[in-house]
Amino acid sequence: MWSVNAPIPARLLRTGLADQIREFIVEGISSGRWEPGERIVERRIAAELGVSQGPVREALRQLEAERLIESLPNRGARVRDFTERDLAEIFPVRAGLERTAAELALPRLSDDDLNALEEHNRKLAEAAKGSDLHEQMRLSIAFHRAIVENAGNRLLVSVWEGLGIELWTTLSLRLHHTEIYSKSAEHAELIDAFRRRDPEAPRLLHDHVMNYAP
Repeated sequence: MWSVNAPIPARLLRTGLADQIREFIVEGISSGRWEPGERIVERRIAAELGVSQGPVREALRQLEAERLIESLPNRGARVRDFTERDLAEIFPVRAGLERTAAELALPRLSDDDLNALEEHNRKLAEAAKGSDLHEQMRLSIAFHRAIVENAGNRLLVSVWEGLGIELWTTLSLRLHHTEIYSKSAEHAELIDAFRRRDPEAPRLLHDHVMNYAP
């Protein structure tokens, strides 16, 4: 995940430009650079990133399809005004996807995979001792992404990524003051269930995700 204050990575010059610009914009919305209702000016982003407006336009189309921004006639693109209903709708979808991912990953997870999950969780617990909520959120999402990727299903990963997990988690934290630091304990329970090949692990993950929902 990019920081809006960091230099633009050189990888922008490679393929997948629209996807990387989409990630940059999502990070900007998550961090509060662009607030709900605020315009996102295509030419300004292109100038800031040193790219043409074409891939920026494509990134904005992706974000509109994902209901993160909206385009208004003669007014351009702006960040949507997110509602409680949006949050109520997104988290059951995410929870269902992650439950399916856990079902697929359960027989595939190696000791190395589980050790990597424990390392993600160790870093989250360490970050929770500080006050950097954004870093805690990043590490928490990295934990969930690792589970989804271990499902070995590229379509599932693509759909999950397309939900804009970072943004919706940030909005939930802002609106409902969810305590990220408590999530590392739940993550530890999940890892233990995965190590035991517990058939209840997918349900545990589903319920864990739903704890973010309003």
